[in-house]
Amino acid sequence: MSWDKKDLLGLEYLSAEEIITILDTARSFSEISTRPIKKVPALRGKTVVNLFYEPSTRTSASFELAEKRLSADIVNMNIATSSVKKGETLLDTVKNLCAYKIDVIVMRHSVSGSTLYLARNIESSEVNAGDGQHEHTTQALLDIYTLREHLGELKNKRIVIVGDILHSRVARSNIWGLQKLGAKVTVVGPPTLIPRQIEEMGVDVSYNLINALKDADAVNMLRIQREREKFSLFPSTKEYSKLFGLNSEKLKMLSPNLIVMHPGPINRGV
Repeated sequence: MSWDKKDLLGLEYLSAEEIITILDTARSFSEISTRPIKKVPALRGKTVVNLFYEPSTRTSASFELAEKRLSADIVNMNIATSSVKKGETLLDTVKNLCAYKIDVIVMRHSVSGSTLYLARNIESSEVNAGDGQHEHTTQALLDIYTLREHLGELKNKRIVIVGDILHSRVARSNIWGLQKLGAKVTVVGPPTLIPRQIEEMGVDVSYNLINALKDADAVNMLRIQREREKFSLFPSTKEYSKLFGLNSEKLKMLSPNLIVMHPGPINRGV
């Protein structure tokens, strides 16, 4: 299919056909990383700015590697030493960057909806690398890509997402994408970490990890986002781990074919 979108802001805004087009295109590029010389000219002559207002390891590194392997010219903005520290607004910062005739901005921001706001006010294309608790577009695309590689077509496959659903943009993006491809999604966690409106997205809710995983094809284990909590939402890490952590003993009770995933960063012992 032809691609007519200026931006990649979230799986909420993509059709099933568009998601599959992205995943199939990614598969066609995947072998580049296995070559002795990991370089193709797909983005030669294009300039990409990576603008991260929140900490990142995997996302920022993977974007930079992909951009370089596709031969783009890249600029990594250090927010800590930029004019943002002098009070410059997000829009003014980005409009100044766009004045240099850049082609793409890859942005992560702590405010939900910030990427959509920005996309409506600039001419350059934008890729959402995470906006608040709203979406983590590329993480979900990677998760779904991995599931398709292992499970094939995802229609009627049972996928369970466990943990801090309340604060997780990864969970929301996965839910939108997986359901559009026909998967059945269940979320699991303590009641305090399951948002009340989550069932409106068409998912099942469970508070029992083992029961939810008995018929599952895959599980995505999320970390607890302490940095977004204003107060403790469960008694202790030990109790959370006992009820919702996945360890070798619990895995013995489940199918040996269960695919276990984690988007990172991992907090050991939780």
